[in-house]
Amino acid sequence: MRRGASLALSSLLALGLGLSASAQPVGGPSEYRIGPKDLLQIGVYEVPELNVRLRVSDDGTISLPFIGEVKVQGYSQTQLAAELKRLLEASYVERATVTVELAEVKSRPISILGAVTRPGDLGFAGQWTLLEALAAVGGLAEGHGNAISVLRRAANGLTDQITLNADDLLVRADPDVNIPLYSGDLVTVERMVPANVYFLGEVATPGALQFRSGERLTLLSAIARAGGLTDRASPKIVIRRSDGRGGNREIEARYNRMLEGKEPDPTLEDGDIVVVKESFF
Repeated sequence: MRRGASLALSSLLALGLGLSASAQPVGGPSEYRIGPKDLLQIGVYEVPELNVRLRVSDDGTISLPFIGEVKVQGYSQTQLAAELKRLLEASYVERATVTVELAEVKSRPISILGAVTRPGDLGFAGQWTLLEALAAVGGLAEGHGNAISVLRRAANGLTDQITLNADDLLVRADPDVNIPLYSGDLVTVERMVPANVYFLGEVATPGALQFRSGERLTLLSAIARAGGLTDRASPKIVIRRSDGRGGNREIEARYNRMLEGKEPDPTLEDGDIVVVKESFF
């Protein structure tokens, strides 16, 4: 791991965030395939002139003294080190000890988007965990939700997405949630936006009730937030919900039966209108 990444990890451990060793990527950057605009740190023990830092060109090549232009796109670090060793020993030295490290990943960076302090791409290669990556972009921003999704693209073009719980990662420090990240991963932190339901009729405080999108708000909890039903309220409650086609559909619920657990407590959605009529009995 690059020294900067090691220092970042050490800082997180010092803060007691508890990164699990089992969460580190197996193979890590050695499995990464070099691409255009990546920055390589090359070392040759026997030839100090070849201890250089080079940016891969747009056509996937680098130019080295004594060797010339070398196609590097598609190689792993280990494979490229072996290829440079072969080229040097074939034309310049009897023995070459070659190392190749990724200083920056620009062709397929890890991207962090959504409700984080500094969204964007991570600036250098390394064995990132989810917790490290979030720390590197300044942590979660105000108004973040509780869902963190990781979209991963395989070399064959297939994609896979996993959704994780932010509280499991940051509050409960579950090591299984602190997953390893790989080049090309897209991490998105859910952003909460205000949502509203509207109460009409026999509740203590009719009007708009605001909650956060992504928050599960049930009818009984919403009634409690609205101050409860009045003494004149009918036990029959109607939820009016948009059908998405310009009309409305109605969902009926019985207050007493919900309290007794004999009827489901429906989940409310943004824009729902809850109507509590006056009882005539």
